[in-house]
Amino acid sequence: MPNRAAIVTGASRGIGFALAKALAEEGFDLTVSARRPDGIEAAAERLRGEGHEVVAVAANMADEGSPATIVERHREAYGRLDVLVNNAGVGIGAAAGEQQTKHVDLQLQINLRAIILGYREALPLLREAGARDRSALVVNLASIAGKSGQPWLSVYAATKAAVISYTQGMNAELSGDGIRSVALCPGFVDTDMTDFVKGQVAAEEMIRPEDLGLAVKFLLGVSPNCMIPEIVFERPGQTQLVA
Repeated sequence: MPNRAAIVTGASRGIGFALAKALAEEGFDLTVSARRPDGIEAAAERLRGEGHEVVAVAANMADEGSPATIVERHREAYGRLDVLVNNAGVGIGAAAGEQQTKHVDLQLQINLRAIILGYREALPLLREAGARDRSALVVNLASIAGKSGQPWLSVYAATKAAVISYTQGMNAELSGDGIRSVALCPGFVDTDMTDFVKGQVAAEEMIRPEDLGLAVKFLLGVSPNCMIPEIVFERPGQTQLVA
């Protein structure tokens, strides 16, 4: 059994890869997942090349069975789970009168349902970790958009608001078991998901994926007596809640 182990979904690039790298640097063995097999295997190879232990699982988080598959592969590899990072997400913009049902469903499935099912499947292992040292951690990727309703990105913002609320609920339900949850709420981060706005906000002015990795390292360092339910990341001079 390794010293510590973590799962990171949506880890092939961007924020997810930065969070996986941060955890690996802190000594965690990893299970990483993403939809495209070639993408997640390439990310895993990058981490292995730095000397880290990594299992890669190709999984589409829109599929109901994916959280169970990931947790089972992780259990087989490591036998314990100390940190769960629910990072996989998708944003599809549309005006209210132009919403396509398949796009609404996809955002609900990946951004919210996958997190709920991830907790359900990982809970036995997380409870074991909480019983050991009261320091099991679940990191849920929300967004600053979840702090305020947004035009065009209304469905995305609504799912992220739900993630924030669900995180609060999990702290109320599970913190007594030594399982702490935190919602990360960044503004624009320089990843391919923000390419649509880089004509208005330059990439070099955006939050760095590594900033979120540093936040996770901070969360790992606080005592079990300190619960941080939410971290908001804003850009200097930001005047409205968009992400």
